[in-house]
Amino acid sequence: MQHLDENGKARPAPPCVMVIFGAGGDLTRRKLIPSLYHLMREGLLPDEFAVVGVDRLEISDEDFRARFEQTLREYRATEFEDAVWQRLAERLHYSQGDFKDPQAYRQLQQRMAHCAEVHRAPGNYLFYMATPPSLFSEIIRLLAEAELTLEQDKGWRRVIIEKPFGKDLDSAIALNRQLHQYLTESQIFRIDHYLGKETVQNIMAFRFANGFTEPTWNHQFIEHVQITVAESVGVEHRGTYYEEAGALRDMIPNHLLVLLGFVAMEPPNSFDAYAVRDEVNKVMRAVQPLSPEDVLTHAVRGQYAEGVMPNGEKVPAYRGSPGVDPQSRTETYAAIRFMIDNWRWADVPFYLRTGKRLGGQYSEIVIQYRHVPFRLFRDTPVEQVHANQLVIRVQPDEGIQLSFSAKIPGPTMRLGTVNMDFCYNDYFGNAPTTGYETLIYDAMNGDATLFKHADTVEAGWELVAPVLDVWSALPPRDFPNYRAGSWGPAAAGELLRRDGYRWRHIL
Repeated sequence: MQHLDENGKARPAPPCVMVIFGAGGDLTRRKLIPSLYHLMREGLLPDEFAVVGVDRLEISDEDFRARFEQTLREYRATEFEDAVWQRLAERLHYSQGDFKDPQAYRQLQQRMAHCAEVHRAPGNYLFYMATPPSLFSEIIRLLAEAELTLEQDKGWRRVIIEKPFGKDLDSAIALNRQLHQYLTESQIFRIDHYLGKETVQNIMAFRFANGFTEPTWNHQFIEHVQITVAESVGVEHRGTYYEEAGALRDMIPNHLLVLLGFVAMEPPNSFDAYAVRDEVNKVMRAVQPLSPEDVLTHAVRGQYAEGVMPNGEKVPAYRGSPGVDPQSRTETYAAIRFMIDNWRWADVPFYLRTGKRLGGQYSEIVIQYRHVPFRLFRDTPVEQVHANQLVIRVQPDEGIQLSFSAKIPGPTMRLGTVNMDFCYNDYFGNAPTTGYETLIYDAMNGDATLFKHADTVEAGWELVAPVLDVWSALPPRDFPNYRAGSWGPAAAGELLRRDGYRWRHIL
């Protein structure tokens, strides 16, 4: 997971040419080029490096560079450094072509060879699929037919694929099968930008580098776990896509189950990619699948109505969004209760929730510890001893918070709950990041630790398949069932109350 020089500092990635399919799109503009800019500024890109953007637009190299300079100057105004940008800009090149046209790949091959020669980066190529998922297998097939995925002369060929990895279990299996026709699993890097966030990676550091955490990281001490990915935004311009996806498909097989895997996995024998991903896969296989009957009581869906956001903004209902059916049955909120069938997590429920137009933009993991025996305090004014709670904030304000009881000063025994709060920004600064820097850097180094294995992808879809089946067979009768600006439908609270718990109040 670390790529260090003799002084213990991260060394530049190996020489390579990065080819971005969909270079004219929003992902490239907002995430990929800014990430490369940050890597260049930190000295983590080699001198022997180039980028070839591929898209249908007919523009020159100069126009291609100018598009990104404008974006970087606008969004990175306080940190923009002309010298860093010039070093990156002179390495940006463009190849026009239709993704489905074999001739485009012959032109790309010539362009790649030219860039490799000019920038002294022969042999290593990283292909990034910043395109709609429907094009993934077609692009890779044509790359393979042009022999651009063939590894030879000690050079490597790697492919980064964006989510979604299929839209259900059958399509995920089919996509993996298609990819494996032309690539080995070691060449495939399925990216989930949540794993690029420092706090997600710090889950492993927090668990395995501290003597006080791992001994209590089990069913004897932990009562339940909550994983929340809440979004305050609506579907914006993605209504057409969201009608096909919904909250469950869009978030749970990818982001939330990945977080569950890192929280619940057994200690790997090293931070080697194979060891870490194998432990995550074991967790996915240990999660108890839901029966159709379980879905009725263990899963909740919702759709937002018009409402008022915490900032006072009045927003329309989901059904009033562009591209959305006025009678839409698509869920914008999903919550599921999972159990993990192994010794460590016996009888510990994991609650996952995600939604649009909720009361805030938060991603967090809550570790709820069990209550201590009250017997010691029975003859004191203390009426209740609150259980300890560990909150891992993924975004915003990345950090870790631990709540515990302490005596309130005075002649009698009275307890108050206090918080110890660690914030990344306070200790390590707040370096600009898109969440993609670590992932791109790792892919260049061939480190797949933070990327999803084919088995993990299929296991995630397998776990949500019963929910998708039941929800498609039994259309919702109460949509919309929560107001924009709230924290979801009432049934989501009942999901926990049935077990004697409640969702953590974030605000």
